[in-house]
Amino acid sequence: MKRNFIFNIFLKIKNYIFMLKIRLKRTGRKNQPFYKIVLMENLSKRDGKSIEEIGFYDPIRKLLNFDKLKLFTALNNGAYPTDTVRHLIARSLNQQSF
Repeated sequence: MKRNFIFNIFLKIKNYIFMLKIRLKRTGRKNQPFYKIVLMENLSKRDGKSIEEIGFYDPIRKLLNFDKLKLFTALNNGAYPTDTVRHLIARSLNQQSF
């Protein structure tokens, strides 16, 4: 039940209200980017602490993999995807439907 508390759209910490976002976290080496799709607070750094890992994206090999259950659970609980993540997910779901 602790995890459900984390998924609330707003977390009140020190009089600040944090929103949860689904965004890309960069890993990999120089000139070889690799991104993890993660659930994070909106004010945390790009490579900061994430709450949950949802999937990954490899732009060099054009690979995209994510757990649909984790993704839709986070979206239903009020997390907002960034524009890039929204585009990647939409493109992936459109390709899978054919």
